[in-house]
Amino acid sequence: MTEQEFLQHHQLARNPFVDEDAQTDTVFRDFCISGTFHPSWSKVVGDAKQPATAIVFGAKGSGKTAMRLQLINHIESHNQSQPDQKAFLICYDDFNAYLGPFEEHLPRRSRNHPDRVLSSLRLWDHMDAMLSEGVTQLLDQILVADLPSTNAASQITNAPIPIERLDRGQKRDLALLAAMYDHSKSGNLQDRVHALRRKLRFWSWSTWSPSITGYLLSMFATWALISLVRNETISLKSALIAAPIAALVAWGWYGALWFRRHRLASRICKNLRILNRDSGQLRPLLLEFTSKEIDEQPAPQSQRSDDRYALLEKLQLILRTLGYPGLIVIIDRVDEPDLVNGQAERMKQLVWPLMDNKLLKHENFGIKMLLPSDLQPFAERETREFHERARLDKQNVVASFDWTGEALYDLLGSRMKACAIPGTSPSPQKFFSTEISDSRFIAALQSLRTPRNVFRFLYQLIAEHCKRFRSESPSFQISSELFESTLALYQAEDRRKN
Repeated sequence: MTEQEFLQHHQLARNPFVDEDAQTDTVFRDFCISGTFHPSWSKVVGDAKQPATAIVFGAKGSGKTAMRLQLINHIESHNQSQPDQKAFLICYDDFNAYLGPFEEHLPRRSRNHPDRVLSSLRLWDHMDAMLSEGVTQLLDQILVADLPSTNAASQITNAPIPIERLDRGQKRDLALLAAMYDHSKSGNLQDRVHALRRKLRFWSWSTWSPSITGYLLSMFATWALISLVRNETISLKSALIAAPIAALVAWGWYGALWFRRHRLASRICKNLRILNRDSGQLRPLLLEFTSKEIDEQPAPQSQRSDDRYALLEKLQLILRTLGYPGLIVIIDRVDEPDLVNGQAERMKQLVWPLMDNKLLKHENFGIKMLLPSDLQPFAERETREFHERARLDKQNVVASFDWTGEALYDLLGSRMKACAIPGTSPSPQKFFSTEISDSRFIAALQSLRTPRNVFRFLYQLIAEHCKRFRSESPSFQISSELFESTLALYQAEDRRKN
């Protein structure tokens, strides 16, 4: 008997239990993303108008990726319905993109030692990464008309950014943030910053004064020396001695400015450890700002978080003017970076710097942390100093991202309705013989704990049942004996893997 015959008998047009990863699960994406939620959904999502931090500890397969996709979908829906009260979303989940450059900034003795690299991470490094993600995404949306269709910005569905609302100070702040933090792969930094300046109509013509002055004085000094030599007022030897002095005087203003910008660019490149920035790349961009525009402005030129908070507030002010009063950061996939490799201790080293109440409770800012359950025992065993700094009691913590048997049963029902033949209403209980009661089935679901385990188990169970019967003499009810034996075998394999 084929699987399709079994499914059609139970009024299903497709198998609702094939996909295990929400990222590629078409049933979830097309039918369940906006209607089937974990019981803790309301605590995690909060109010997009007033973002708040939420921390989830969940086992593998419990639905953290599905929660992330649902959060993204919810925020997009909110932004469409509230165009003047939107929430700007940053997905901070590609840690490899930042850990690679970060490792290169460390001393040689620390490189190629994952524990040393991860233990060197600080709060300001994470803030730099979040600023980089946010600034790059904002630039992509502003420059979307200038980008090739193959770029990630082609996937942006938000309305055009109303950059005409920005005043000159905010245009300067955005251009400075772009110079320091943009890390797009669609084009080089200078081209993108110049394109942004054109979009913003932000020009600082007075920045040309030092170089123009240098050219004019150089031309005048050259003409004067040649004239004096021709008139034999001074000797050629004296003119050759005077030439470098004249050049120094002519270009002294520009040289002093160049040196200050070079020093600033060098400090930024040294302390912005999560990006591969070169002072020769950054210095020309900084030279395009006047001293009045750039002096005393915050920049990541030291290893402290104060500058990053100031830059975060500048980004938030820009976003608020553009119609995004709220800023939400989703953190997921902390077990996937190459340096972490799924090890709980390394996940802790990666995530723990973020456990700072000042950041987690920052105004109009919310972080949604979707963390593996392996980290939850570490949090329980932490010191009093850690808990005073993190204040987890204020952070909407979901300590156990568990599913009850009843919730898993409802989840199965929702997926089966999504895959049902039109006009029918299939039910999970109809798969089984009457020997398997509702309470026994729900208890079995409870023992499997996560949606991924439930889907795998039911897929294996249906496949094993179909193997035992021919199409000529089919059976469409799974026996209690097969149910119990397959469940016991699956649980034993699951324990062995874990």
